[in-house]
Amino acid sequence: MAAPSFLKKPISETPLVIDKSRNLPLPLHFSQFRLRGRRHVVKSSLIESNHVPILSASEAIERLRTSRESCKRTQRYLAMYSSVFGGITTDQGAMVIPMDDHMVHRGHGVFDTAAIVDGILYELEQHLDRFLGSASKAKIKPPFDKETTKRILVQTASASSCQNGSLRYWLSSGPGDFQLSPSGCHQSTLYAIVIQDLSPPNYNGIKVITSSVPIKPPQFATMKSVNYLPNVLSKMEAEENGAYAAIWLDEQGFVAEGPNMNVAFVTPENDLLMPRFDKILSGCTSKRVLELVRHLVQIGKLRGVQVRDVSVEEGKQAREMMLIGSGVVVRPVLQWDDQVIGNGKEGVVTESLRNLILEDMKNGPSTVRTLIPY
Repeated sequence: MAAPSFLKKPISETPLVIDKSRNLPLPLHFSQFRLRGRRHVVKSSLIESNHVPILSASEAIERLRTSRESCKRTQRYLAMYSSVFGGITTDQGAMVIPMDDHMVHRGHGVFDTAAIVDGILYELEQHLDRFLGSASKAKIKPPFDKETTKRILVQTASASSCQNGSLRYWLSSGPGDFQLSPSGCHQSTLYAIVIQDLSPPNYNGIKVITSSVPIKPPQFATMKSVNYLPNVLSKMEAEENGAYAAIWLDEQGFVAEGPNMNVAFVTPENDLLMPRFDKILSGCTSKRVLELVRHLVQIGKLRGVQVRDVSVEEGKQAREMMLIGSGVVVRPVLQWDDQVIGNGKEGVVTESLRNLILEDMKNGPSTVRTLIPY
């Protein structure tokens, strides 16, 4: 068979970079790659080829590594644990999971996240308890007991040398096949990854809208599963409308939660008000806020605290509104749909609660702070 015409051109003029050892073009989306110690640059306008390379394991890993290196990212992945290969890797090219893992093709998995703050895992115990509770609801039996799981997570954080970031971890029914039932899975799996955010934290006031994406039913909303398509669509809807997040309402029309955070208000009577957790995810940061807020009541910044059903009208007429979560911490909401909240500025309670959480992260009790032994 005759060689394609572009192979007859010098390498400097060839729009595809060719792996000479295999006489095959490399992926079109690569902007650059290393081949036997040499760096080659692929031109942006490439022609199509009928040749799809068959890669060895080392070649596939090298291409994955190069692809990640060539993309501009706001996050770095510093370490990953996988019970599939029974260890921790700091090589991004090896941070992969099997395609036949049922978490990938059936969504049968749960996850959680703990913040890393100045070498401390914040609320790891609380997040781990919720994690295992989610696994129980999803009928996934963990491969390890709680203490072993915790030890693995702490060691993964240690291997990363990350001082500030987050530790995210998953439990899956595991790899085995592409069937619907997990009965063919060999063993449930635990994965964990340490993520370092390269962008600074942002606590500026934001706008939210009411989500038109249907909320998950309570059975699924109360567990932290990997089935986040409704959450993603809700977030996208917000961004398409110039907002930061979209607020879900429950089936009765009461305020529920955001796509990956809880919501709270300060009433005109100066009470902190949160929706009940029986139909939504029980936020660890929100529950910690409910403990720390007692200080604001004691010093007179708040009259009291209420956890109950909240109507949309009541929420929009609040003195203050905020989003609460491990990612946003406590962030002020200045506008909901067309309604300006309060005076349109961050309120003193929102700011005070954020400062309480940030202080708790750095100097809180040992019950919420797990030291990472680097």
